[in-house]
Amino acid sequence: MAEHRSMQRAALLDAARSLLSEGGTEALTFPALAERTGLARSSVYEYFRSRAAVVEELCAVDFPVWAAEVEAAMAMADGPEAKIEAYVRRQLALVGDRRHRAVVAISASELDAGAREKIRAAHGGLVAMIVDALAGTRHREPRLAAMLLQGVVDAAVRRIELGAAEDPEAITEAAVTMVLRGVRG
Repeated sequence: MAEHRSMQRAALLDAARSLLSEGGTEALTFPALAERTGLARSSVYEYFRSRAAVVEELCAVDFPVWAAEVEAAMAMADGPEAKIEAYVRRQLALVGDRRHRAVVAISASELDAGAREKIRAAHGGLVAMIVDALAGTRHREPRLAAMLLQGVVDAAVRRIELGAAEDPEAITEAAVTMVLRGVRG
């Protein structure tokens, strides 16, 4: 029984990722989740009490995987600037990943305070990864620089997500150049 519930919960989360990727937060509804998974709408409520609960669960499951990929890319880089570059490049490379698109769609939605706080905390963990690399460049304010650096990454993500006129590779190169020049400055 527990295995069945676990499989159903995983299927609901996978359906939620798809819905968010395809149609944004408006597409994430309990009737749509029920349709995608073959469950009765009332059964969806047995797993999640609200849309915010689905979002919180997605963040709890997907964000650590995404962060681990960024951290692994940084670990393979040699030196502070290479780590900073890996941090930017890996996040922007993940833009096409369904998990990432779901997190981006989630972060733009209207959620309750608890869900927003969990997203903020997860993002804070991501930013914390880059603080040490920035300290290695002898930056005077590595925490502030990390938050601003993440702002550049977030802007590049939005640009790529919008399907901007620029090629995603051009956006990535511009973001890397901007970040590295700013770190050196």
